[in-house]
Amino acid sequence: MQTIPCVGVIGAGSWGTALAIHLARQGVPVRLWGRDPVQMQAMREQRQNLRYLPGIDFPPSLQPVVALEQLLHDAPRLLVAVPSSSFRATLRLIAAQCAHLEGLVWATKGLEMDSGQWLHEIIAQELPRPLPQAVVSGPSFAQELARGQPTALTVASWEGAFAQEVTTWLNGGTLRTYTSEDVLGVELGGALKNVLAIAAGISDGLGFGANARAALITRGLAELMRLGEAVGARTETLMGLSGLGDLVLTCTDNQSRNRRLGLALGAGHSLDEAIAQIGQAVEGARTAAVIVDKAAQAGVELPISTQVHHVLYAGLPPQRAVEILLRREIKPEFR
Repeated sequence: MQTIPCVGVIGAGSWGTALAIHLARQGVPVRLWGRDPVQMQAMREQRQNLRYLPGIDFPPSLQPVVALEQLLHDAPRLLVAVPSSSFRATLRLIAAQCAHLEGLVWATKGLEMDSGQWLHEIIAQELPRPLPQAVVSGPSFAQELARGQPTALTVASWEGAFAQEVTTWLNGGTLRTYTSEDVLGVELGGALKNVLAIAAGISDGLGFGANARAALITRGLAELMRLGEAVGARTETLMGLSGLGDLVLTCTDNQSRNRRLGLALGAGHSLDEAIAQIGQAVEGARTAAVIVDKAAQAGVELPISTQVHHVLYAGLPPQRAVEILLRREIKPEFR
């Protein structure tokens, strides 16, 4: 295997830690940093992330660090895996110390809630100089990747050579990676599928069956394709791993926090209660707050996503949201 420079993973939650573990298993020197210094010191001593991935030992080349300065000093390549709500603030921390940085990858899904901006737009605003960039996304649960179960992801970059470089870090073992140039399409798929997973969870939480779940996934895909066409994403991207693949995963398995949020809402819990039960960031709740406005600006109708937004933020009862969807005007399927 060719020598690979040290990669710094920023974000020590379940996904960032799982990616760091996988990279280290491929022989990549990895530094892992999270914002809680007590947690990072515990990981240094215990060689595990007992909070998010208990029972999974860190490979020798994975070194948790307490100080971000150390990570930025050691690692010329960064992989950011923080919640979308922390993305801009994290970039500002990086920007202050990025003189020797040679590449940035993000594995965050969603949009910025306040501005409605795509994550690549935030990078352009916050970093003081252009850098090779890539986004990693696809149907993936942290536990399964960390335990070495087969997984496939898409690496998208406007620079083909950098996408190929990132695949040399990630591809191997039980992880298969594919490259793409459609950064926006990969970002869109990773964001909107979380909102649709809440809808699928609500349906199941209300006691509906497989028919309703399949209908929601299929019509949710139609919303994804419709918005993708309007904003310039490629159809094949949305039908691929980071679109349809991730949509199916998050709508059908209870490892998905977004699906579990929907299950709780369908069972009668409030949004605050449901998020407290989950105990981690639920990206779809944030994305729902901005994706409907994004679609309106593009002149696109998203009926399912709109009803999810109303359930989350306008107090609409989940059962009523279903009734509204079922009573919509009859239309051709493909238009």
